[in-house]
Amino acid sequence: MNTTAQLSARERINYLLDDNSFVEVGALVTKRSTDFNLQQKDIPADGVITGYGVIDGNLVYVYCQDRTALNGSIGEMHAKKIAHIYDLALKVGAPVIGIIDCAGLRLQEATDALNGFGEIYLKQTLASGVIPQITAVLGTCGGGAAVLTSLSDFSFMAKNQSKLFINSPNAIDGNFTSKCDSSSADFRANSGNIDFLLENDESVLAMIRELITILPSNNEDDASYDECNDDLNRLVPNVSSYITDTALALRDISDENYFIEVRKDYAKEMVTGFIRLNGMTIGAVANRTEIIDSEGNVLEKFDGSLTTAGCYKAEKFVEFCDAFNIPLLTLTNVTGYKATLEEEKTIGLASAKLTYSFANATIPKVNIIVGKAFGSAYLTMNSKHIGADLVFAVEGAKIGMMDAKSAAQIMYQDEVDKIEEKASEYDLLQSSAEAAAKRGYVDSIIDAASTRKHLIYAYEMLFTKREKRPSKKHGTV
Repeated sequence: MNTTAQLSARERINYLLDDNSFVEVGALVTKRSTDFNLQQKDIPADGVITGYGVIDGNLVYVYCQDRTALNGSIGEMHAKKIAHIYDLALKVGAPVIGIIDCAGLRLQEATDALNGFGEIYLKQTLASGVIPQITAVLGTCGGGAAVLTSLSDFSFMAKNQSKLFINSPNAIDGNFTSKCDSSSADFRANSGNIDFLLENDESVLAMIRELITILPSNNEDDASYDECNDDLNRLVPNVSSYITDTALALRDISDENYFIEVRKDYAKEMVTGFIRLNGMTIGAVANRTEIIDSEGNVLEKFDGSLTTAGCYKAEKFVEFCDAFNIPLLTLTNVTGYKATLEEEKTIGLASAKLTYSFANATIPKVNIIVGKAFGSAYLTMNSKHIGADLVFAVEGAKIGMMDAKSAAQIMYQDEVDKIEEKASEYDLLQSSAEAAAKRGYVDSIIDAASTRKHLIYAYEMLFTKREKRPSKKHGTV
């Protein structure tokens, strides 16, 4: 095989799919326009290879743009081939994988090309929540093509030579590429515009293969399960030390320590990703206060608050899980909302969206309070009050309005000598997991080491969950 920088469109498809499984559709389709001497240009397959194949036995539909054919630019027939692939995928209920490497709209076809873009946008909208949509940027993806990635469920970029932008860096007032390359993979990952950032084409395509194997093929499929070779009653004694870095806790809990983290480089105080429990794919959302490396060193610290970026990151993930009936787990350790002037402009709407997504989801929902759970931010994080099916708290967890000492200082501000005494009293009566459990807000207080087996039992019990909601077209939050 060629080096990564030289992978052709067909090589990318062959690398992505199981050996000899690709069947091309529309190989002879070509442009119709003759404007600007376009009829004299040879554009094989009109710049995009489309078809279907299998990944580990799972049917998928694929389109891959060919940069050697008029730079992979999108014209009328190019777009119609992609739209046709969507039609087929929707009929049979299979994921669509798009590999982007193009120069954008084909200028020679103008409004026909624009119409083609619109047709693809419409197909993606109709497919949203019905079949998984995955887009990988393995070259240039600019202008209207960049919208394709955002309309997808999961987007990937390779660091080598990949560019993603609505406006090129040099077209932004006060900016240029050498000052801030806003089209770079690192910039897009840190901005939350993509879900996975990997080194090269091969690693992107390999990760897409892995993602396909853990996701359902459509919103009515219940086959996103695998055989579990891990001990269902395995204790996880290290979880108590991973409470600050919940990415490590999720990995420890999961079957054979399996964990795929989504949007790893964005809003790092919020962890989202997929784990396996008894072979079942589970979507996980968790607060994080530290990032710890493999040697136990603390790389970054966070204050335990909900941020706008963290809320939006989690909200999109919860919406995906609910659409495709993937059970949800939350690890809650939150002290409140981020208190800065900039956050104050946006945190209200962002937290409302996250609250709505948790409350609106009808999938099995389990919440484990692993640290602090204070105020309205605690309510937002999949609490029983907004519809969690089961809520556990690890021993020593705190649940309440705020830190006990802060509450005592407010209530007894004129009696300074009583603050310590009243803080202890408040902690016992209003801020402990035991107090919440006595009121039915927590179902059980568990030893952190037994987290895995409690979760497996919970999801087995909730496997047949059915929940009806008021009839409506859709919500407005």
